[in-house]
Amino acid sequence: MNKPTLPSDMVGLCKVMPPLSRRGFMTSSAAAAAGYTLVAGPVRADAIHTDSNGLDAGSATTKVAGGDMPIYYARPAGGQHPPIILVCMEVFGLHEYIKDVARRLGHLGAFAAAPDYYFRGGVDLTKIDDMQKIFPIVNAESDSLLFADLDAAAAWAKAQGGDGNRLGIIGFCRGGRNVWHYSTHNPDLKAGVAFYGTLIDRSDGVPKSSIELAPEVKEPVLGLYGEADAGIKVEQVKQMEAALKAAGKTAEFHLYPGAPHGFHADYRSSYRQDAAQDGWRRMIDWFKKYGVLS
Repeated sequence: MNKPTLPSDMVGLCKVMPPLSRRGFMTSSAAAAAGYTLVAGPVRADAIHTDSNGLDAGSATTKVAGGDMPIYYARPAGGQHPPIILVCMEVFGLHEYIKDVARRLGHLGAFAAAPDYYFRGGVDLTKIDDMQKIFPIVNAESDSLLFADLDAAAAWAKAQGGDGNRLGIIGFCRGGRNVWHYSTHNPDLKAGVAFYGTLIDRSDGVPKSSIELAPEVKEPVLGLYGEADAGIKVEQVKQMEAALKAAGKTAEFHLYPGAPHGFHADYRSSYRQDAAQDGWRRMIDWFKKYGVLS
């Protein structure tokens, strides 16, 4: 059995400097009422909110091993065969930030599907206020189970009219790691984008790290990382880049100077607007280049 260690994404999350003042942040009760997660800490009062005008957006479920997996989705209302983009969430559950990302993708013309693949823990992760209670739940998701869950989410979106021939994937934090790993599994993927996904971590359920899996990546992947990430070091990103290049894979990386882990998470103190906006632009260009978005 592998010796348990704190995963790189958790290190990055825990070592982001807290805000100097609580001014500009919601109270815990207000954040919870707005649908954000408690364990992530203070929630920015100016967190981005994307409306659902012109979208068909909401909640659904699909059958998977162990029960009915919740999915939040957003797609253009009345759109015919929109491309499917799977959204891989952070460790904090299917909360408002991830739902907002899905709506942003919906406004780009995609059928965004964000599955809650941690549902088997039997608790709502957004209501947990102690990081230690999240570890055993999220770490119980093996790669084999994750792959089956993401396959099910893609199949569900296709059954609802999404275009399975234009399938992409995007993820943040642990979800970014899931992008790298799922990219070794599904040959139907056209492109992926990993925001600060961990690269060296292993566990009993995930015996190989993202770097070790680099030769098995099946589609072009864009990696977006912060140079000031306390958990994912620049040398790890360079090692992943080299491993993919040596294996003849199509990948591109961008490192943001001074950006910490979670720089795209606009609800947290880790948010860095310039890096987040540039990363989003690069994501759009990547999905257009490889035929996911029109």
